Amino acid sequence: MTHTKRELTPPEKVGSAILGLLQVTFAFLAAWDLWHRPEETVRGSKWAWGAALLVNWIGPASYFLFGIKHERR
Repeated sequence: MTHTKRELTPPEKVGSAILGLLQVTFAFLAAWDLWHRPEETVRGSKWAWGAALLVNWIGPASYFLFGIKHERR
């Protein structure tokens, strides 16, 4: 089976660039939060979460959903 390569259309290029920028921004915000958050407010190891942030979309989302200890009121 052979695959032919094709160029992305301008809208596809813009969409890819926007998604890439969003992913990098999301990862940066998660890393910034992890770096500035006290260790006792993070579930698990900060080093492990730092490594998890390298997994596109899933790592930062998991950190925000499961890695931060929230106060119970």
